[in-house]
Amino acid sequence: MTPSDPTLSATLPPAPAPPAGPALDRAIALPSATALVVGIIVGASIFVQPSEVTREVPSLGGTALVWLAAAALTLAGALIVAELASAFPRSGGVYVFLRESISPGAAFLWGWAMFWSMHTAILAAIAMVFARYLAWFIPVGDAGVRALAVAAIAIVSAVNLFGVRHGNRLQATFTLVKVLSIAVLTIAGFALGARLPAHFVAATGATGATGAMSPGLPAGALLRALAAGLFAFGGWHMVTYTAGETRDAAHTIPRALLLGLPIVAVSYLALNAMYLYVLPVAAVVRSTRVAADAADAVLGSGGAGVMSALVLFSSFGALSGLVLTAPRAYQRMAEDGLAFSWLARVHPTWRTPSRAIGLQALWGSVLVLSGSYRELVARVVYTEWIFFAILALGLLRLRARPDYRPAWRLPAAPVLAPAFALVALTVAAEEVAARPGPRLLGLALVAAGVPVYLILVARANKEPA
Repeated sequence: MTPSDPTLSATLPPAPAPPAGPALDRAIALPSATALVVGIIVGASIFVQPSEVTREVPSLGGTALVWLAAAALTLAGALIVAELASAFPRSGGVYVFLRESISPGAAFLWGWAMFWSMHTAILAAIAMVFARYLAWFIPVGDAGVRALAVAAIAIVSAVNLFGVRHGNRLQATFTLVKVLSIAVLTIAGFALGARLPAHFVAATGATGATGAMSPGLPAGALLRALAAGLFAFGGWHMVTYTAGETRDAAHTIPRALLLGLPIVAVSYLALNAMYLYVLPVAAVVRSTRVAADAADAVLGSGGAGVMSALVLFSSFGALSGLVLTAPRAYQRMAEDGLAFSWLARVHPTWRTPSRAIGLQALWGSVLVLSGSYRELVARVVYTEWIFFAILALGLLRLRARPDYRPAWRLPAAPVLAPAFALVALTVAAEEVAARPGPRLLGLALVAAGVPVYLILVARANKEPA
């Protein structure tokens, strides 16, 4: 079933106007929006995920190629989203873009998957990463780690509940600290690592003496490595959810994406180069905590403490950004009649979507306490790229409409959008082929939203618009 299927094209009557009340506070300027882009993407994955990439492509040249391809594909997606954000500068992000370019049904399925799995599972997972690294300094058992994760979600949600300005400052502060920390770590790795006996040591067997990619390396391995790299770049689209609280959103959000993504790409490429400078490829492949192993190689036994502190800052900053952005999509869905109407409420004093923030915190905490976020992350997160492919094709549909007038147009979109969609669908298809059982269950979870959407449409059409 695709979003063009008549089932998902079933239409709602015009949504009633939102109840009179306070508007969202437009407090996000370009520096804060850029910090949001960087802060959400640079979470904990870059300190672990390089091993996943190198395991699939165990060569220096292959690893570099995959990270460059992941950065390029992410940038292409961000450029597509930048044009859509300039055309529809409203809170809700991808949900709004899918509704405008494809159908309300496609938009609903995105929001459905986002709440039940894609977004809240990542939120719960990052909260657990934060708690586990905090436990390095404050020893607690498994129950204590879960309690710390729930507390982190509650604290960050409370900060964002009391005003987008507070959440903004928190996000910007943590983003600045972790970007500077990554820069210091990278420079220290190259400077202090110079005393190590060898650098850029290629593995044997899958690579040649120069570490070049083996001609016989399967295409599937490259695609799986690319999927692992794209996971580390995840969250690049989430700045668009806060358009309703962004000053001059039609111009600010595209600029934030164009400024923020190069910062992330340079940081990621520099970190990966440092990892391979101080550790042999074989050691990177075996590692379950590559950043900590690199720090240990350079700093000795004190490296673990340094990396634990950095991952703490990085994961908490990413958690702050995730809590800030997604409730705006749920609020928009409620305004459109595709979620509980009470989720549309804006707090009269704090001017934030307080109920959506609270509901997200509640479900994220349930996933932490139950441990089910692991299965959701493994089974569903890759489905984002199916939606991104559909969104890219939706951009071409919008360009055929005479009333489509974005503030900024992506050059070469007729070529870039279908190419992006093809690669995104290929990566998703390889993920399904590699692990069909869990992935098909993930798709079934998304498809479970179809009957819910049809019930909402039927109820809405029986009521006067």
